[in-house]
Amino acid sequence: MGDLSAVTKAGPVPQARPGAEAADGAEAGTAEAGQLEAGEFRPRSLSPSRAGDFLTCPLLYRFRVVDRLPEPPSPAAARGTLVHAVLERLFDHPAAARTPQAARALLDPEWARLTAEDPELTSLFEADEQRDAWLAQAATMLDRYFTLEDPRRLEPAHRELHVEAVLDSGLLLRGYIDRLDVAPGGEIRIVDYKTGTAPREEFEARALFQMKFYALVLWRSQGQLPRLLQLIYLGSSEIVRYAPDEADLRATERKINALWQAIERARDAGDWRPRPSRLCDWCAHKPICPAFGGTPPPLPDPSADPPAARSAVAGAPEPPGTQ
Repeated sequence: MGDLSAVTKAGPVPQARPGAEAADGAEAGTAEAGQLEAGEFRPRSLSPSRAGDFLTCPLLYRFRVVDRLPEPPSPAAARGTLVHAVLERLFDHPAAARTPQAARALLDPEWARLTAEDPELTSLFEADEQRDAWLAQAATMLDRYFTLEDPRRLEPAHRELHVEAVLDSGLLLRGYIDRLDVAPGGEIRIVDYKTGTAPREEFEARALFQMKFYALVLWRSQGQLPRLLQLIYLGSSEIVRYAPDEADLRATERKINALWQAIERARDAGDWRPRPSRLCDWCAHKPICPAFGGTPPPLPDPSADPPAARSAVAGAPEPPGTQ
């Protein structure tokens, strides 16, 4: 096997479908099977984030994909987006210039860019002092990154790579990979940055599901099994690594197909049940959740636009940096 500790750009690497980024749409609001031209529709599709939503709570999936309810920005999510953006831009620097100081210097311009693209982000802070403290937390996470990897020894093949593949079942899988490394011998490493803390061992399999999802997409689209899956947890300065095999990815494919069948059953029955957990305290939709005495909005009328309504269960892939 090639040395994946110091990866150089080499060998054939997965490529996004031409024009795919322009067709993606918003995080959870755009149905991927929406109409393209008269009589032409995109195939049913699923991203790892939307799969995770359904596994966490079918009603959350409905709120995000079927109802397309807006969600206010949160400091934690915005910090994750900012840190992802900085780590992506860091590799634009020459290798020797990829230093902690360079990463910190990217914080202010990347934050300015994000707020220009989404002015609602400025409402997160009532005073400059709050924003500065929040930026300092992001800077701390970037400092932790340099204790886990040396970006001067890395040349990623791709950053924020859009990938997709169609399974034998007809389901289109799609999403964004934070970083794709390719060793001189052609071995592939999938890298994902997390601004939270590493999960306890009993929850590690759930955390790896997203990575196996990406590995399956690359395997099915390129015919090459990724050598290593790597989760970098900047909240706790930990790295979780996993080497998948074909049996892993076949099992993941079966799980994804079963999950999609469950989504279609929920859609056909109009039965999107809540699944209460400790995560509910962070859910923007808790006030309208029946598990807490709320009332969800009526489901969209499928008779108004049958093809679009039927395809609304296909959530668009999350934009780069939102995972």
